[in-house]
This record gives sequence, structure tokens and C-alpha cells, in this order.
Amino acid sequence: MDSVPRLTSVLTLLFSGLWHLGLTATNYNCDDPLASLLSPMAFSSSSDLTGTPSPAQLNWRVGTGGWSPADSNAQQWLQMDLGNRVEITAVATQGRYGSSDWVTSYSLMFSDTGRNWKQYKQEDSIWTFAGNTNADGVVHHKLLRSVRARFVRFVPLAWNPSGKIGMRVEVYGCSYKSDVADFDGRSSLLYRFNQKLMSTLKDVISLKFKSMQGDGVLFHGEGQRGDHITLELQKGRLALYLNLDDSKARLGSGPPSATLGSLLDDQHWHSVLMERVGKQVNFTVDKHTQHFRTTGEADALDIDYELSFGGIPVPGKPGTFLKKNFHGCIENLYYNGVNIIDLAKRRKHQIYTGNVTFSCSEPQIVPITFVNSGGSYLLLPGTPQIDGLSVSFQFRTWNKDGLLLSTELSEGSGTLLLSLEGGILRLVIGKMTERPAEILTGSNLNDGLWHSVSINARRNRITLTLDNDATYPAQDTTWVQIYSGNSYYFGGCPENLTDSQCLNPIKAFQGCMRLIFIDNQPKDLISVQQGSLGNFSDLHIDLCSIKDRCLPNYCEHGGSCSQSWNTFYCNCSDISYTGATCHNPIYEQSCEVYRHQGNTAGFFHIDSDGSGPLAPLHVYCNITEDKIWTSVQHNNTELTHVRGANPEKPYAMALDYGGSMEQLEAMIDRSEHCEQEVAYHCRRSRLLNTPDGAPFTWWIGRSSERHPYWGGSPPGVQQCECGLDESCLDIRHFCNCDADKDEWANDTGLLSFKDHLPVTQIVITDTDRSNSEAAWRIGPLRCYGDRHFWNAVSFYTEASYLHFPPFHAEFSADISFFFKTTALSGVFLENLGIKDFIRLEISSPSEITFAIDVGNGPVELVVQSPSPLNDNQWHYVRAERNLKETSLQVDSLPSSTKETSDVGHFRLQLTSQLFVGGTSSRQKGFLGCIRSLHLNGQRLDLEERAKFTSGVRPGCPGHCSSYGHICHNGGKCVEKHSGYLCDCTNSPYEGPFCKKEVSAVFEAGTSVTYTFQEPYPVTKNISLSSSAIYADSAPSKENIAFSFVTAQAPSLLFFINSSSQDFLAVLLCKNGSLQVRYQLSKEETHVFTIDEENFANRRMHHVKINREGRELTIQMDRHLRLSYNFSPEVEFSVIRSLTLGKVTENHRLDSEVAKANSLGFAGCMSSVQYNHVAPLKAALRHATAAPVTVHGTLTESSCGSMVDSDVNAVTTVHSSSDPFGKTDEREPLTNAVRSDSAVIGGVIAVVIFIIFCVVGIMTRLLYQHKQSQRANQMKEKEYPENLDSSFRNDIDLQNTVSECKREYFI
Repeated sequence: MDSVPRLTSVLTLLFSGLWHLGLTATNYNCDDPLASLLSPMAFSSSSDLTGTPSPAQLNWRVGTGGWSPADSNAQQWLQMDLGNRVEITAVATQGRYGSSDWVTSYSLMFSDTGRNWKQYKQEDSIWTFAGNTNADGVVHHKLLRSVRARFVRFVPLAWNPSGKIGMRVEVYGCSYKSDVADFDGRSSLLYRFNQKLMSTLKDVISLKFKSMQGDGVLFHGEGQRGDHITLELQKGRLALYLNLDDSKARLGSGPPSATLGSLLDDQHWHSVLMERVGKQVNFTVDKHTQHFRTTGEADALDIDYELSFGGIPVPGKPGTFLKKNFHGCIENLYYNGVNIIDLAKRRKHQIYTGNVTFSCSEPQIVPITFVNSGGSYLLLPGTPQIDGLSVSFQFRTWNKDGLLLSTELSEGSGTLLLSLEGGILRLVIGKMTERPAEILTGSNLNDGLWHSVSINARRNRITLTLDNDATYPAQDTTWVQIYSGNSYYFGGCPENLTDSQCLNPIKAFQGCMRLIFIDNQPKDLISVQQGSLGNFSDLHIDLCSIKDRCLPNYCEHGGSCSQSWNTFYCNCSDISYTGATCHNPIYEQSCEVYRHQGNTAGFFHIDSDGSGPLAPLHVYCNITEDKIWTSVQHNNTELTHVRGANPEKPYAMALDYGGSMEQLEAMIDRSEHCEQEVAYHCRRSRLLNTPDGAPFTWWIGRSSERHPYWGGSPPGVQQCECGLDESCLDIRHFCNCDADKDEWANDTGLLSFKDHLPVTQIVITDTDRSNSEAAWRIGPLRCYGDRHFWNAVSFYTEASYLHFPPFHAEFSADISFFFKTTALSGVFLENLGIKDFIRLEISSPSEITFAIDVGNGPVELVVQSPSPLNDNQWHYVRAERNLKETSLQVDSLPSSTKETSDVGHFRLQLTSQLFVGGTSSRQKGFLGCIRSLHLNGQRLDLEERAKFTSGVRPGCPGHCSSYGHICHNGGKCVEKHSGYLCDCTNSPYEGPFCKKEVSAVFEAGTSVTYTFQEPYPVTKNISLSSSAIYADSAPSKENIAFSFVTAQAPSLLFFINSSSQDFLAVLLCKNGSLQVRYQLSKEETHVFTIDEENFANRRMHHVKINREGRELTIQMDRHLRLSYNFSPEVEFSVIRSLTLGKVTENHRLDSEVAKANSLGFAGCMSSVQYNHVAPLKAALRHATAAPVTVHGTLTESSCGSMVDSDVNAVTTVHSSSDPFGKTDEREPLTNAVRSDSAVIGGVIAVVIFIIFCVVGIMTRLLYQHKQSQRANQMKEKEYPENLDSSFRNDIDLQNTVSECKREYFI
């Protein structure tokens, strides 16, 4: 099955190789000197020191000994005419003989005609060549790509500061032969086949073209059954239409198959290659390639009769074309090895030639480029005092704003201002003191295309024509009298002019102009360049240096690109990435990272390869105390029944996980363990047909392979789980279902071999016999552990390091990792190239340095921390370099950022090994730990490499020293090799961070009693020395905390009984106030009452009681606080038991406690803690092992969900941490509905609700009556001296037993 695509790939590569071989064949031994035999007349320059052209061949010693301009400035150039188009492969330079004049750097320009020059580029940037360091040395440069041109221009950029510009030059190459055809926009070539129909399975079409027109058909062919192929210029881009279907889809009825190139109407040569093998197509324009597959079933392209080049002629109508014809030149046009132009030149019978000539006509058009948005301008003279005005030109730009033209009109008729504002053309004519005439036209004129503009004013009529569309002012202009101006400023204004001479309310224009006419007269821009006409500043004359910065699109992950003249911008708003080039993922790489950030269970997106090409995947993170599970659901997790399947007509179900297989594989490979539960319920339906038969059911894994083993069995063994432990229904078979019983049976187990997961399809073939039936269920893909996030190593010698292959990241590079150290400095990583390098280091205890060089010189970023970074705590570092900026981030400190230069090199090219923890010089090595090192989202397996490297150990202990704070409420951070976990045994809370409350609903008679004894383990396999639910009962201190919700008063909440019949009771009085009662002897009772409000108000309240020795603190709801010091005579007894709710044992209780205990506690209580004992948690989680007794009904529930509800009605809130929960599958075909129980339960709930509503109303009335009585009985009270004075106005302290009605209200 794989042979066809493999053959396709081979053929594609073969054709591509042959084409490129043809391109480079002329380069073989193409290194002859071309300038040495030129006459002096072949050389020209911007100016000459002698006033006449000077020969400037290499090693020339006659006369001035080379070329030097009259003035040494950036406007000078030396040019040579090589006589014909040649292939240029190298250049060389010298300084001027016998002088101190030489050029230290220069650029090159090429042209076929001596006009419309093209700058030499490498890496999509104007290339700067290194020049000479003396007058006689020769510096050679071989061009990365050969250039075909007739004219070569050397442009000095820098020269010897102690001398002047001086050059002797040579150009190397060879002759270049080509076949050229010129199309005038009304002509075409027809290549007629020898037979009526040409059917091809593969095609190769190659050509070069140049044009000034942005639209036109280059070639076209079609068949009567609907096949067609068309290559067309559309707005300066090449669109390829290809249809292999037999449908009648015609050209233009849909979008093109591919679009490539930009600014192709620049009158420079562009190469095109189209390779097709079947449906696979490679489309290349210049050096950019797009790969795509055609739609439909056919592999052959069926073309009838002929192919046309240059247009689409209408059959039977000579000279008539369906679309706009191509206007320009085509060179070396080959169709499947046939030289079309050569056949046309030799007038072969296969070719019909219509008005095509075989030499390329070159329009003598001189473009100019306005380079600087602050200082570029062109001044051209007009003919003043002419009645009326006429100006026209063409422009192209990427900027939305810029001045196009400004002039002061003659005879005091005001000013004329033409500008681009927000991509709209705006013309304003008139005096500033009067209302001017204004015209607005066009939109999105900053699209990089050529636009023609014409301004005409005659006889009070003003017309602005944009791209042949005329527009007039909206207001009356009969009062306007316009006279042509004397000076026309294009693009901007000189700095020394007044506003009346040149007005520029916005920034100067950046872009290109050409075909400038003033008063219907064309302006010679070459004369401007030579200084004989007008004036200019910061212009490139005879050159349009516009560049499409969005080709290729450097915005990653599908970000949209927009641009101005100087830079490009990425819009990342609709994708899952951010940053200057949409490089950085907004989602984390795993559930482990989300948990590390403090997140609890829920749905998340994970981006397993970070900034890599894979999109995020939607998963459920089930974050538990010991594991972090990642679950990916598929489209069929319900129990599915199957009947009527047999080997000839199998049942098959494909599973869709909502992501690509690459995304799932990345998640699985990152995990420590993955599993998927599979269940097969059967009645007379065999599963694997064990022991020796062919399986009747199998599943397909990630590699599209069949797997005949079932859950619980290792791969390669055709068994089920019961076969491994010898527990199958029939010992002769290895699966329960293979016994083929008439009764229902099932085989259920876990698939856990990661290389085979996930399950993508299940196939069943044995449910077509009498009474045969099956039901299957495949659970979600579940994984835990993150092999990347905790992958760490320890460097313990400065000479140690790890090495990896070079870091390949030409355009975007990001490096992220965690480190901890106590060293003063050290290099985290280093990678070197020939010139390029990248280095990250801790350069001082509080300073991280990122240094990078892409060939333009080093860039260094530093982030300084206000606190030391060598504190042996984990710190995070992320460094990034892209085409827009270089940045360094350390922890949450402000990042350091520098813009990337848009000139020179921009590809990062590294060749040596990547050193981690050291350098190639073996100096400045790093001492400490590095963890989770990722380069462009890809993990480096540090631990695996460290196993074989001296001075480096896998792993790094001490996670809790950095992350222990994430464990709350008394939870203990426990070290693991791969991270840490929070041990919540000592906490009344649970969950991954000990933050989830453990709460329960009490009925009036419910009692939870915890009896203190020596600690012992809860479970047999617990790794800790003891369980935290049993704690020391020493009375030296007491830390009590709990929360409650109730509507009942009085209520007994909390009771501690000591060995000497002393007790501590926390209760609600009848009026809802909270009372803490210490009975320390028969005679001495301490009562502390807080009466801020009625706490039996169906709201959550939090109580904390802390006693350190004799100092007591009581806190209520985080803001009410009481302090007290017991007298030295007070003795505290040993604790025997602790009770929540109703006290059922026979204790001698005082009247107040007995009154509250008579009703017990009805409500919800949560997060109960006494020192290191969590009695409520023990009752709910360890009832069988813990010394805890429960009387009555205790129902686990969430107190938060019961606030402001009827808390006296016992309700159970069920929750599942896994949203893909399982249902009872023991009887898959039973679906009984027990509706009677639901109805009865509903009636009971309604009745209880009505009763409690009545009780609540009566309680409220009684409480209001009681409040009015209290107001009448209030009087001043005396306070003991040992009570803190700051709380005397907030509490009522009583040293004897007192009634609630005598309390002082806060």
C-alpha cells in the first residue's frame, strides 16, 4: 500500500533534481574573469576624480590606478557593461593603486539594461560584502547564488577613514545562452499535440518571466471532460489552477490550487517550476515552494489538442482571449522536456506563433525609492503661472500614511497637498484661510501594488483619478482658481523649508514612484540622479527596493501577517499562541505543569510540544493527591451493543479523540504511564478465540496495526487478564468470553503498552450466531506523570557538561529551563557556529545573561534580580530570539527585550555540539541543577545523557525547599524523584494541595467520638512513620479549628473530655451566640462568649481556638478575636476523647452544656482539627482503622453548597473527579427505571422543606422578641485585670457559670 506514495516521492525528487541540474549546468567551471578585457568605455560611475571615466580592472596601475569619485559619500557607484547577459558567480576588489584609498564594505546591483537595478540579496536581505584593508590586497567573494545580468554596479558603503573611496574590481563567470520570447499582451504561443488527447500522469513545466504588469495568463491547457491547468499572474502573485477531476469545474469558478510569490511585476526575472506526479504537486516560485495534493480520484491530467502560452485564446476567434494576456518576456520555457520557445524560433509545425518576438524589449522606466520616513524627498520643477495644473505618477508602498506630493501654487492660489492617510488617498487644494477643496478616494492603497494617480485642474474643475477611476470634490469649487506651482515636492519636505513652500502634516512617504509627469511632461529622473534637474535626499534612483516582508510568512502557527515599509506584524488573536511572531504557546505542556501552578481538576488545553508545530489538545486533568491523570475522551465511550457481525461482514467502529494522532503521540510519549480500559461483554460471542484460533475481535492502535491481545495482557500474548492469573471461566481458554457460554460474561482490563495506544478502532466478527450478542466499551485514554517537567541533572564539577547535537533554529529559537545553584557564576548552555553563537549563563549571583550572534555582531541581554539567584531554590529562565525581537525572562521579573535588526543576517546557524552545563573551552562550568530543558518546545533528555557522563548525576533533590509552600493547611511536602506531593494526613483538608475541605452533614442525634491512644499506621503500606489522624494528646497546647453551618440553637458543636472529668465545650446558646466553656475543676469554669450575631443563621462560620500554655486566643470568622491568660494555679488534664455533635457517653455536664447537648448538632461541619488530629476526616476516610466511633447518620457533603439552604435537611452531594465516569456494567442489557423511589423521595423533600420554613419563621420572631428584652437589661460590667484591655469592649468574660441572657453583646 505504501509503494504508490513512495514511487511518487521518488519521481518527484527525480524531476526536481533534473531541473536543478539543468539550472546549474552552466555554472560548471563558470569562473572566467569577465572585466579584464573590457574597454575603458565599458566603465561608468556616479563621478570620477579625473572628470573622465577611469578603467578600474583588477591590478590596473596605469593613470590614476583605478577609480575614485570626485566626492566620497554614500551616493557614489562604479558600474561596468559586460556587453551581453552573462552568468556571474564571483567578484573581487582592490583599492586604488599607490594610494590610501580603498573600500571596506560594499553592496552589488545588477541590471539587464542599465536601468531598473536589482540589489544582490542573501538570506532575503541586501547583502554587504567585506572589502579591503589596504590598497593592493585582493578580496574575493563567491556568490551564494549566481546572477545573470549584463550590467554590474559596485556601491561603496564604507571606506578607509584616512583616505577616500578607491576601487579596482573584477567579475567572474561565463557566457549565458537562453531562448527568450516577448509577449506584447495580444500575442500567444500554441503548442499542439500530435494526438487529440494528451493524458499525463506526471508533468514538469519550468520557465522564467519578467513583466511590468501585475496580471496575465502565462500558460493554459484544458480538456473537454473538465481537466485544466492554468498559471496566471494576479496582482503581482502567481496563481496555479489545477483540476484532475472529470467534473465541469471551469477556470475561475473556485480558488486557485496554490498561490506563490509577490511583487512579481517588478520587471526582473523570476523562475517558476511546477512538478506533478499524480495528485502530488510541488509548485516553486523563485526559492519558495508549496506542496499540495489535488482533490478528486483521478491521477492523470487530460488535455485536449493544445497548450497555450501567454493567453487563453477563444477557439474559432483569432485574436480573442478569455482573460488578460501576459505582457512581458518568457525565457527557457520547457514543457515535459520540450523547449517550446526553441520550437517556435525554428517554426516547427507543432507551434503556432501569434505576434511573438524572440528578443526581450525593455521599457526604459526609471523607478525611485523613498527610503527614509523622516528625510526622503524629491524636488522637481514645474512651469509656473500656467492656468491649471496636471500631475501624474505611479506609486507602491506598504505604509498606510505618507506625503505623496506638496506644492505651493502660483498667483497666491494656495497649496496642493496629496497624501495617503489610513490607506486612503486625500487631496486638499486651496488657501489655509478659506475652506479648501478636498477629495478622498480609494482604500487599502498600502497593498504593495502599483497605483496610478493623476491630478488635473482646469477651469475651476478639479479631478483626482486613481487607477483610471475619476473622483471630484463634493463641495462647490467655482471659486477656486488654480495656477501651476513652481516647485513640486514628492515624498516629503526638506528640513529648511517653511510651511508655505512645502507642507507635510504627516510623516514622509516610504515606497516607490515612477512615471512622474508634471504639466504633461515626463521628468527625467536620471538627470535628477546626475544633479542636473531638481534635488533629492535619501532616495534610491533607478531602483525600487520594495520588499514583501510577509513572504515567506514568519508568523508561526497560522498567525496572520501584515507589514509596513520597515517591518512586519503578526496577529495572533485567533490562535493559541502569542508573542511577536506567534511563537509562544498560551497553554502549558501537560497537566503536571497546570498542577504545579496550583490548578485543581478541570478541562484544560495542553500543548505537548510547546512552541513546536503541533496544536493544543483538549484534555481533562484529574489532579489527585498522588497522581495527575490526563484523560482524553473519544466519540464513543458508552456501552455499545453488537449483533449480526461475522468475518465476511465485520462490525468496525473508529474512535475520534478530537485531535491528530501526532498530538496524541506527543502526549503519550511525554507521560510516564498510559492506559485505556477495554471491556467486552459477551453471550455466545467469542473474543480472541484462545488458545490457538484466529481472533474474532481485535483493536487497531496508533500505527494502524492489528492487536489480538486484550486488557490486562502484555502485547504479543493472545490472552485476557483472566488468562494471566488463571481465573477464566473455562481453564481451557484464556478469556472468559472464549468459553462461548449462553450466560453473560465479560473480559475487562487495562491496555497499558504506550507504543500501541491509543485505541483507534475496534473490529468484532462473532455476533451472527443464534443467541449471539456482545457489548463493548473502550474508556478514555488516561496518562499520568510528566517525563519532561521533572527531568533534571546535577553538575558537581566545573569541568563536567552534557553535549547534544547542534540546536537547529534558523528563524525562531526559544530556550527554557529551571535551575538552582549556590555557585557565584556558570554557563547553563552554549552552542557555537562558524560566526554565530548562543550562550546562557548566570554571570553573577543576581544576574542572568543571554548572548547571541547571528552574524551581525553579538547581542547581549541581562536580567538583574533584586535578590540572589544562587539561593539553592528553583528559578525559571526563558530566552527567545525571533525575527522581531530577542528577549530574556527570569522568574516573574521584568523581561529584557531588544528589537532584532532588519538588515544583514537573520538566520541562526550553529554547527558545533550543544554544551549543557559547560562550554567548549571547558571553562566557567555550571555547578548545580538544571531541570526541564526545552529547545523550541523539544525536551532534551538530561537524565538519560547523565547516566553515561562523569561529573553529572541524574535527578536533583530538594523540590520541597522551593515548592513546599504549595501544600496548605498543615499539609506536608514529600519529595519524589519526579517532583513532589502534598501529604495531607496531618491536615483536616485533602486534595492535591490540602485545600479541599472534608465536611459532613450531622443530624440531631449524630455523634462522632474520637478516642485518643498511641499512634499507629492507618494502612499496611503507608510510607510514613505514623498517621496524622492520631496525634499526641499532651495538654501543653491546643490548636482547634473547624467550620460549621447550622440553623439550630442551642447546639453542641465540639466537646473534649479529660481524664479528670474536666472538659472543653464549644456550643451555640439559645440566642445563637458562640460560647467556649473550659471546666478545669468542679469549682472553676471559664466561659467565653462571642455575641456579635446569631451564628445559627445558615451561613458558614469559622472557629479557631489556640492555647499555648496558659495563653488562650479565640478567633471567630477571621475578624472577631479574644485573648485571655489563665492564672498560674490552673491545671490542664490529659485528654481522653473528643466528640463532634451529641455527647452520648455519661459525662457530668453543667446545665448549659447539657441543654445544648439535648438537641445535639444539626447542620454541616467541615475541616475539623485538634492539634494534629482530624477527627471528622478520620470518621469519613478511615472509619474502620481509626479509633473513632460514629453514632447516628453522618453524610459526607459540601458545606459551601448548603449555605442559605435548609441545612437541617440531610442531603448528599455526589461529585466525581473524573468527568468520564463509568456506569455499572455488570448487566449491560438491563435498563430498569426506578421511578417510584424518585417520586417518593421528592414528596418527602417537599414536606421537610415546608416544615422547616415554618420553624424558621417562628425562630425569627422569638429571636426578635429576645433582642428587645436584652436591650432593657444591659448594664456596665466589671472585667478581670488579666484580660487584655484591647478586647474589653468586644467580649464578655465570666469566671463562673452564667446564663446566655446575661452576656454582653458586641
